[in-house]
Amino acid sequence: MKKLTLKPIAIVLAALVLVAGAGITLYKPASRAGDSKDSAQKPALTVTSAKPQPASLPIKLSANGNVAAWQEAVIGSESNGLRLTEVRVNVGDVVRAGQVLAVFSNDTVNADLAQAKAAVQEAQANAAEAAANAQRARSLQTTGAISAQQITQYLTAEQTANARIASSKAQLATQELRLKYTQVVAPDSGIISSRSATVGSVVGAGTELFRMIRQGRLEWRAEVTATELLKLTPGTLAEVTAANGSVLTGKVRMIAPTVDPQTRSALVYVDLPPSTGGNAPFKAGMYASGAFELGASNALTVPQQAIAIRDGFSYVFRLNPDQRVSQIKVEPGRRLADSIEILSGITAGTTIVVNGAGFLNDGDLVRNVPPPAASAKR
Repeated sequence: MKKLTLKPIAIVLAALVLVAGAGITLYKPASRAGDSKDSAQKPALTVTSAKPQPASLPIKLSANGNVAAWQEAVIGSESNGLRLTEVRVNVGDVVRAGQVLAVFSNDTVNADLAQAKAAVQEAQANAAEAAANAQRARSLQTTGAISAQQITQYLTAEQTANARIASSKAQLATQELRLKYTQVVAPDSGIISSRSATVGSVVGAGTELFRMIRQGRLEWRAEVTATELLKLTPGTLAEVTAANGSVLTGKVRMIAPTVDPQTRSALVYVDLPPSTGGNAPFKAGMYASGAFELGASNALTVPQQAIAIRDGFSYVFRLNPDQRVSQIKVEPGRRLADSIEILSGITAGTTIVVNGAGFLNDGDLVRNVPPPAASAKR
């Protein structure tokens, strides 16, 4: 009877041990899974946030082109066969209208001028004698002392003598003009851009000696497509940037009446402010870029640091009420100082992350704090 009483008790104890062991086994994996989940959770990143701000941004049309002289004057020799004795200017010199640039030898011209003056005096003396003879012939015309043929000869001689005076005076004027041409003068104020004159050379009439940028004026010849021409009118302002970084503001003077059939673009001529001297930032022949100012328009802008560039696309992170962020693809537009225009993707009421956006991923938990400027005011 004693053995029969102990056996059920042993069975009950064994069952309790098995249940307890199973409970311990089930409890441990669950605890470890919870510990693993807690340890894998990322800490919240501290960020600042802001809403897009409305702004008035300029509308600009970008273009490229060459800088050229507004007008380039070719200054040549008007003397023929004379030796160049003096060159008074060089490339880059600023000259005024009428300034002497070069001088030719005038020895031969002075000799010819003296001869022409003597010829005038001789013609005048002959004319005086012919006039006296003609006057006597007229007084004797009614007396019959001389024949009609002789009278005609005296009158013709008078006219011939007067014609010789006019001819000799014309020759004198020619020699005086030759003497004037021994000095090469600037036809206008400007800058000497080229010099081919050499002291000692004997040049013919029409030989180029200098080139000059008239009034020192330069123009930017911007290449603009045919569709963009409709946006431009004479008087439109343009900001032109040289290769060295210098910037000038010019004004559209003229738009070319034709379009190049090869490039489908037209030239827009922009007057640049005059700049003189060898260190002038803009020079004829240089390549420059620029932008035409077409007005302004309203835009939605965000700080530049709020934009995250990933795989060639632009994103912002929207801050949700649960303090988690959502990655949103946006289309950027114009830039103004530290702001970027957003064309699509968010609205004016969207709260986005500013500082710390570059470290976030979609769904991250963040801790939003006021920006440093706001904290300082408090």
